[in-house]
Amino acid sequence: MLRNWFYIFTLAIISQSCVAPNKTFEKIPPGIWKGMLLLDRKPVQKYGDDRDIEKNFDKDSELPFNFEVVYDDDSTFHIVIHNAEERIQVTDISFGRDKATAKDTVIIKFPIYDTYIKAIYDDGVMEGEWVVNYREKYSIPFKAIHGVQDRFDLVTKDTFSVDGTWASTFELGTADQYTAVGIFKQKENKVTGTFLTETGDYRYLEGIIANKKLYLSAFDGAHAFLVNGKILPDGTMGGTFRSSKHYTTNWEAKRDPKAKLKDAYSLTKIVDDRPLNFSFLNTDNKSISISDPAYSNKVKIIQIMGTWCPNCMDETIFLKEYFAANQSTEVAWISLGFERYKDTVRSIQALQRFKQGMKLNHEVLYAGSHDKKLASLSIPQLDKILAYPTLLVVNRDNKIVSVHTGFSGPATTEYASFKKEFETSIAGLLNSKIK
Repeated sequence: MLRNWFYIFTLAIISQSCVAPNKTFEKIPPGIWKGMLLLDRKPVQKYGDDRDIEKNFDKDSELPFNFEVVYDDDSTFHIVIHNAEERIQVTDISFGRDKATAKDTVIIKFPIYDTYIKAIYDDGVMEGEWVVNYREKYSIPFKAIHGVQDRFDLVTKDTFSVDGTWASTFELGTADQYTAVGIFKQKENKVTGTFLTETGDYRYLEGIIANKKLYLSAFDGAHAFLVNGKILPDGTMGGTFRSSKHYTTNWEAKRDPKAKLKDAYSLTKIVDDRPLNFSFLNTDNKSISISDPAYSNKVKIIQIMGTWCPNCMDETIFLKEYFAANQSTEVAWISLGFERYKDTVRSIQALQRFKQGMKLNHEVLYAGSHDKKLASLSIPQLDKILAYPTLLVVNRDNKIVSVHTGFSGPATTEYASFKKEFETSIAGLLNSKIK
């Protein structure tokens, strides 16, 4: 079952200051589109007329993804982004005439992540940029063409199969080297899958095998991943991994059906047995403490997260579903948001959008900067905060019982076992009393 309803946002009223309502000119055509993030190209200065998106296509720097334009009625539409079996529906869209350029313009917003695509449209082509507001002056050129269905337009068939589990290593030869597990499914030359890491998974990757080369990508409005790999003569793989335009590293992998990561409950240590005693501002600028009467004598789930983190979104969906199915008044949920913005006002606004967009009823607090060293100071009972998200299970007297680092979401095989472990842990605490 698709689990991405949390991306469905209320259709925004078309902006009156920049983009006027579309009444007199042709709309964007419905159906499948191929989008591209041009990672190494300079930002678009003006609209060009190069319709051949595959011309001089550099698969090391051009990140493809597919989306559909779907009309709700004669005048409004939404888009659906495709990543393997994932479907992300986005409805916060404006379309009209941009006064500055006198061009038909589409603006596609991802409100929870505070990112957007703005592109000029003409005759089946969009061209513009993807803008990330929480990074300073950060944008990546974007282009899309209507009617192109293939994510990677390579027709060469390849008999080599990457289907299965791969022991993987990233950041080779550096102090930051880390292990991962690649899990792939292949049908003919089409490949889907992900990499599991100790801090989370790389979500729904999709691509192909061609000429003994692996091409995978994913785009969800927050993260843009591009994986390129080559099959070596000994059957191993190696290549590059890019996250947007700011991060590139190398990786290698060897087929290993027994490959697995360290236990996610062992990565972050509890170094202080004192009860938690934090206070932070909520989305209404009110100070909330774990010691408030509302949380007295309750088991508590403390979620360490950020609105910029898709794995945190997956975990939030999991927790929301858990609380919907287990409506116990003896379990409480508090989210601690560590944000990328440098000021408190914008950070709290981001958390407000997160809470409203996700339709959450629990407290979402602003806990500080996303810098992990600084974030660790907020919870001195832990030796470190290694990843976003990190989930704390806290007993009735506010002592940490367990720490789960990272989150392997519904794109992974680890999801079901985590769900079972979590539910068992909470049930055990509910049956216990304060010592």
